[in-house]
Amino acid sequence: MTEVTQLSPQSILVLGAGELGLPVLRNLARVAKRAPGSTISVLLRDSTINTQVPEKKVEIDELRDLGIQMVAADLVNNSIDQLAEVFARFDTVIGCAGMVAGRETPMKLATAALKSGVKRYFPWQFGVDFEVIGRGSPQDLFDAQLDVRELLRAQDKTEWVIISTGMFTSFLFEPVFEVVDFENDTVNALGSLETSVTLTTPEDIGALTAEIVFFEPRFRDQIVYLSGDTVTYGEVASLLERVLGRPFKRNVWTVPYLLQELERDPTHHIKKYRAVFAQGRGVAWPKAGTFNAQQSTQVTTAEEWARANLATSSA
Repeated sequence: MTEVTQLSPQSILVLGAGELGLPVLRNLARVAKRAPGSTISVLLRDSTINTQVPEKKVEIDELRDLGIQMVAADLVNNSIDQLAEVFARFDTVIGCAGMVAGRETPMKLATAALKSGVKRYFPWQFGVDFEVIGRGSPQDLFDAQLDVRELLRAQDKTEWVIISTGMFTSFLFEPVFEVVDFENDTVNALGSLETSVTLTTPEDIGALTAEIVFFEPRFRDQIVYLSGDTVTYGEVASLLERVLGRPFKRNVWTVPYLLQELERDPTHHIKKYRAVFAQGRGVAWPKAGTFNAQQSTQVTTAEEWARANLATSSA
């Protein structure tokens, strides 16, 4: 698709302006210029729109400067009917609020979207492929996401698009995840050194989501896959050695070990995620078949991310 192609106008509402919402909004504002007559709005709490917190205020001012309209509502405290009334004013609703109020939120928002009669709904499913993982996985939140998929598939009034992105690239390197232990220069491989994980940065997800929203022929009732990179944990150790110029030990946390850890601490969110990723199902897919590969879009690899974010901080 070339820059000169004029696209069909849409009125779009993005739910939330956090780690993913901001890049999605910035890129929608950019791509919308190719679809004259389009409007981009963001749903935020009244207190956020009128915030006096300096960092947040900078973000709100930036969104206003981009021509993005503010819509005041509360995903947690408003009822399904109240949210449906808001959603009904738009063609497309994109969920970027994460699990703001726990596992009930995704179903509440999907129900409101269907009730509103909105033409197209992108649920908050920017992550792993829940269907491949299946029900009853170590991360019980995933079952709530499967409920949303079943609800959307069971109707034909509202089109839906799910964007599967794998893990946010930065999360793999977060100390809290404990896969990369910088203090001991060790990679704790989930499952095995050959187990793969798909990683995409929120910036790339934002740029690609904006393209997917406006893409023609239009995406309908389907899952679109993205991948900034798909790497094994063994490859992660090697790229850290290249980027940081020092050796990294390779340790394996097997599935039985991680399930045992979870049994000891059954409500620990991170331990749930580690066990699911160790099983290796629905958490990685080849980069070749993804939307970004098909469109020949440049995306950030794990090594590029590490060079930009780790090389400086640990120097």
